[in-house]
Order: sequence, then C-alpha cells, then structure tokens
Amino acid sequence: MTDMNAQQPFDFQCDVIEQSHDIPVLVDFWAEVCAPCHMLTPVLEKLALESEGRWKLVKINTDDHPDIASTCHVRGIPTVQLFIKGEVTGEFSGAIPEQRIREWLKQSLPGLYDKEITLAAELVEQGKPAMAVSLLEGVLHKEADNLLARALLVRLRLFVQPEEALRLSASLESEPQYAALAETVRVLARLCMISKETLPDDGVRDDYFAAVEELKQQHFDAALAGFIEVIVQNRSYDDDGSRKACIAIFRYLGEADEVTRKYRKLFDRSF
Repeated sequence: MTDMNAQQPFDFQCDVIEQSHDIPVLVDFWAEVCAPCHMLTPVLEKLALESEGRWKLVKINTDDHPDIASTCHVRGIPTVQLFIKGEVTGEFSGAIPEQRIREWLKQSLPGLYDKEITLAAELVEQGKPAMAVSLLEGVLHKEADNLLARALLVRLRLFVQPEEALRLSASLESEPQYAALAETVRVLARLCMISKETLPDDGVRDDYFAAVEELKQQHFDAALAGFIEVIVQNRSYDDDGSRKACIAIFRYLGEADEVTRKYRKLFDRSF
C-alpha cells in the first residue's frame, strides 16, 4: 500500500502506470476535508491486506496532487480507479458499502488463474487437449467456481466423456454468459450417449444414427449433412432431434466457423 502526499516523492508514471503492468493498481483519490473519503479508505486498506499482494493500493491526496487528479479526469472524491497494463479498466465514486466493493473487485480484477486458462486454450489450438485438460483440472481443484476454466473443460470433455461434461455444465446453466453453452452441451451430450436400439423405429433411423456417429467423432461436416437430410425426410423424428442437433453444432462451432457458414443456409432451406 502506498500513500502519496506532498512530503513524499511520487512518480505517477512509475508508481502507477508502469507498476500496473506487473500487478493491478487500485488508486484511491481522496482529500483531508472529505468525510466520505475517511469512510472509504479504511475499507480499501482492509481489502488490500486481504488480497495478499494480488493488487496494490495507492492513495493520492488530490489537494497535494491536483495535476494527477486532473489528468485522470477525477470529477469528485472519493474516486477509485483500477489500472491494469497502463490503462484504467474500471472505476467508481463515493463511499459505497464494502460488499459492493468486493463484488466490483471480483468483476474487475483479472482471475488468479487467467494465465493457466489462456495457456490451456493455446494448447487446444496446438492439438494438445490432454495437456489442456490437466491444466484446467488443476485450476478447478484450486478454484472450484472458476467459470471460465469450467466452460473450457466442458467443451474438451463433451465428446470424450459426455456424462462428465453434463455434470460440469450444470453449474453454468444459471450464468447468463454460459447458458447457451450449457444448453448446447445438454443436446450434444444426449446424442453422444444414445444407442441405436433406443431410437424410435422409423425409416430414417439408420440415417439419423449415422449422423450421430459422425458427431461422436467430431466430424461436424458429415454430421450436419446427415441431420439436415433427416430433417428433409422426417423433421419430427426423435422429438425434432435433427433440428436441435444442427443448432447445437452451430453454437458449438460458432457462427464464424467455416462449417457453420457452409451448412447454415442448407439448414435454413430444409424447412
């Protein structure tokens, strides 16, 4: 924690901007005559100690450093700004309650294991899913509610261990940013776990299950072609299963994916 006043040498560029490239820096703009400031600062100091070095608190007296307050566009005090990699990534004004500050910090600060998750994503791109899974499982062992790690692990488990993917995705259903992924997993995991004998007896059953088998092998091009053909012949088969499968595959791959773009028009014309 750093307290900047008129009697103490202070280099904003060095102590805040450059420092923020190593760890996040939380700047508390305050003044002696500001009563709310004296309410807020002890809370920030407490949270800084609790963070155990995850982020740094710098207190700047705006009476002593009006030039810095002006440069940072501080309109009133107390104002708190979060600097990450030289940029202000979040701020708030006023002496807000401690719980709200905790929630703000949780949303604004980088995750403790963001580097591991980024590396896991890179390993997937490099064709090393086993190494990525090991990294992600390690993250979840240390931080069980890390949704980003869980979401990536779900995608990696989906076609290898669909039952495990379903279990992992259950906690994502109530999270708005992951609700679509959870629904996609429900549809695709079910297909990966069905057997031909459990499917309704119909002329399209063989074609439908052939598409399912292609899906299990992650041959998305062939799977989509098969499901679309079933839609043309009998859309209602397996409770509209082919339509649901196509939509889930499009979501899994993303709208920008080449396979999605190729089959989206065919899918739309199949109705």
